[in-house]
Amino acid sequence: MSGPSKKELAIPFAAHESAEATEILRAWIVDNGLHVSLQRAFDDPAVWGVLLTDLARHVSRIYETEGVSTQEEALAKIKFTLDAEWDDGADVGTTSAIQ
Repeated sequence: MSGPSKKELAIPFAAHESAEATEILRAWIVDNGLHVSLQRAFDDPAVWGVLLTDLARHVSRIYETEGVSTQEEALAKIKFTLDAEWDDGADVGTTSAIQ
């Protein structure tokens, strides 16, 4: 496929303008499954905890902005389900390197 997909998100303005910006994660839903492209990006894996928490907050604000729920309700649902999925461990998926 050449060129950007119609379903591809725009690069954030700050990332587009910065020579220092580095893309670290892309996520796609294909056939109801998650497919990602990512790089480790940080020396300390704990930084991913901060990144994922920030991401959950951004997602919760989208739900509020779109009038679906309050930010607090959305964030509580995200955390509840994250904890449940973390504890379940039934479908951990697979990870493989693609160059």
